[in-house]
Amino acid sequence: MIRIGNASGFYGDRAAAWREMLEDGPLDVLTGDYLAELTMLILARDRLKDPSLGYARTFLRQMEECLGLAADRGVRIVTNAGGLNPAGLAAALQSLAARLGLSTTIGYVEGDALDQQSPGALAANAYLGAFGIASCLTAGADVVVTGRVTDASLVVGPAIAHFGWSRDDLDALAGATVAGHVLECGAQATGGNFSFFTELPDGGRRPGFPIAEVNADGSSVITKHPGTGGAVTVETVTAQLLYEIAAPAYPGPDVVTHLDTVRLAQEGQDRVRVTGTRGTPPPPTLKVGVAGIDGHRNAMTFVLTGLDLDAKAALVRAQLEGAVGKEGLTFTQLGTDDGALLQVAIHDPDPKRAGRAFSAAAVELALASYPGCTLTTPPADATPSPLFTTASIPQPAHWAIHPDGTRAEIPPPTHTSPLIRDFVDGHAVGHAHQLPDQLRGRVARVGARSGDKGLDANVGVWVRSDEDYAALVSWLSAERLALLLPEVADYLVERYEMPNLWALNFVIRGVLGRRDWLDPQGKALGERLRARIREAP
Repeated sequence: MIRIGNASGFYGDRAAAWREMLEDGPLDVLTGDYLAELTMLILARDRLKDPSLGYARTFLRQMEECLGLAADRGVRIVTNAGGLNPAGLAAALQSLAARLGLSTTIGYVEGDALDQQSPGALAANAYLGAFGIASCLTAGADVVVTGRVTDASLVVGPAIAHFGWSRDDLDALAGATVAGHVLECGAQATGGNFSFFTELPDGGRRPGFPIAEVNADGSSVITKHPGTGGAVTVETVTAQLLYEIAAPAYPGPDVVTHLDTVRLAQEGQDRVRVTGTRGTPPPPTLKVGVAGIDGHRNAMTFVLTGLDLDAKAALVRAQLEGAVGKEGLTFTQLGTDDGALLQVAIHDPDPKRAGRAFSAAAVELALASYPGCTLTTPPADATPSPLFTTASIPQPAHWAIHPDGTRAEIPPPTHTSPLIRDFVDGHAVGHAHQLPDQLRGRVARVGARSGDKGLDANVGVWVRSDEDYAALVSWLSAERLALLLPEVADYLVERYEMPNLWALNFVIRGVLGRRDWLDPQGKALGERLRARIREAP
């Protein structure tokens, strides 16, 4: 088997994780994922200021102390920290290695950038697969840098290189994709953001980072270094499997992974075996992420206390609309133990109106509004409002640049199959307005994790037994989800059943296009759903 670890789930993750993973136990490969959708916009703005940038600079700083350590431990590094400029990061790493007196060999992958095909976008990138990474590793690279690849490709690529898989090894590729999907968000697989965090040995205070021991058939064991925090259980792995997915037929550039075939088994402390994954040919197209700017935004927060909270909020609304106009303003009132917070947000094409014109108007109310008026935010300039959209293109060739400078073409797959999206609406049956007896009194057993897929949100829900799953399937329909979460009621809700995981996955199409949410990436939807299930009759 090949032992692959993860040390980063996003741009800004725990800075010490690279050193911790290298020092705390044996690894063959250590990966790091930096490219959330918002990150592409951040890197694009960096590149506008300095064309030599466009990559995750924190990774370069982390390698100051870890590049030599990785060489000493015989650990190869694979990361998408190259962002919009993988060649630039590879060159910067080569300079760093030379300064440190290391003979590190570096390869990189390019061909994802489609900026010239997307007028007006700050960045447009195709989600490439894993065979370019494998090509660099096979050519002897100690470090492989990529731009936009699918997150799971950081794990699949090393497995391809290690086992010599071809594009026809679909089940193996799918199994490695599952391992990559579990690892890609770092500590989320070891107890981070976990519904039952109070049950973890350390209460979830400092979860370690995950490791996948991948076998030649694509099966794996998910684990972590001994002595690190958190836990690896069937449920922590289930939670991550349900994160940011849509249909169980999970499309990628190299394989469609059928998540409803995955089987999980606890085989020891902090060891979960993943087997049974089936793969089918990939679609003929690739997803393209397009990052741009959709106007400008700003927000101010008022503290409401005492009596007449709604009247106080109405006064602020009238005063601000009178000062800057109604267009683009949204008001969100949140209750607290002794009052409420009123967040006022603005979205406008004009950075001046959304900037100081708005925030100064809010501050000017300090002595001229409701009794007890106070704000938690100072006046500030507007910030660009990110816009991330997706498209698709026919699968293109891309390139692996080997450590010796050889430019190897990675052709697209020759055997593809159109992707069919088939969802179950799941209307409620039986006692439509009653929580089933099997779940009554046991709603604490319902776990959830939610996230974003472009402008869509997903909510994965799981339970802890066959009996509870039967009750969940019969009760929690797409229709009932919209009743429990009225904020999504105006959007198409799809439901997918995943009995192997005792789980349902819901996809809410287009809901993250709303500008009036305090949860713009849908991260809190799952926990809101759990709370409302608890309150259901």
